[in-house]
Amino acid sequence: MTDTDSPETPDTPRTAIVPASASGRRFDAVLAELFPEFSRSRLTEWIKSGNALLNGETVRPRDPVRGGETASLDVVLDTQTHAEPEDIPLDILYEDEHVFVLDKPAGLVVHPGAGNPTGTLVNALLFRDPSLSALPRAGIVHRLDKDTSGVMVVARTLPAHTSLVAQLASRDVHRQYLAVVVGAMVSGGTANAPIDRHPRDRLKMAVREDGRDAVTHYRLRERFRAHTALECRLETGRTHQIRVHMAHIKYPIIGDPLYGGPLRLPKGASDELVAVLRSFRRQALHAETLEFAHPVTGEPVRVTAPVPADMVALLAALRADSQAKRG
Repeated sequence: MTDTDSPETPDTPRTAIVPASASGRRFDAVLAELFPEFSRSRLTEWIKSGNALLNGETVRPRDPVRGGETASLDVVLDTQTHAEPEDIPLDILYEDEHVFVLDKPAGLVVHPGAGNPTGTLVNALLFRDPSLSALPRAGIVHRLDKDTSGVMVVARTLPAHTSLVAQLASRDVHRQYLAVVVGAMVSGGTANAPIDRHPRDRLKMAVREDGRDAVTHYRLRERFRAHTALECRLETGRTHQIRVHMAHIKYPIIGDPLYGGPLRLPKGASDELVAVLRSFRRQALHAETLEFAHPVTGEPVRVTAPVPADMVALLAALRADSQAKRG
């Protein structure tokens, strides 16, 4: 145990006694257990910079401990996120002192960047909780594309941030999406195809043999005349993963500007369906359910974001078209 009640803001030296049971183990590994609110990579940096000491002396990350020594941290957390707070409404689905879980609307960019210095989720989060500026990316541990809607979790403290990042890395976070694709599928399946940056178009990702492993499980939720509503579960979390995988198996997501290709209208579609499909200008992808272990209590947290109005209308139009043709 440490001798402070504020693990996320160590503005004064913090100390902990190395237990005898740790004898012979690496200092960086033991330090990560003594101060679990910080990532191991960050602690390693502090060991190398002399901000993490063993019995008041600088040692190497790999040096073994004997047990009984005093490990100390003397660091001040700098501002990690530099962005202007903005009063942008957020739909918070769950919150406590450790996390926010929110429903991101389509059209909201997550991180400031070239072309989007303001008006992002980061700006909105900093307005709601200014202390998030001390966390990397204002506590955001995963992202959704600008035009993908749905549920996201945001850490509010360093311990929560470290825990959530670790859960994502170990694939312990359940992420379920609703996708509406072009084509009438006959069964679900798994897309297991590595993904990396497109070799020519830097805005796109692509399936590549030398890419990073990427796995998407999908099952049929509702089958229409020429489209399918799918429930997709991410095993990995690559950029644009579901969008790339669905296009790869020849069932691109409706409205996807990067991977969907030209608009395809089903033969004999009603005027109503044609109008809905022509006006749907984003990928029909919604992050529906997120489940993770609470970073402090360990209890399961499961949050579902309601299907947004534009996708409800799209599904209704596809359903009406299918029913009319069957009738």
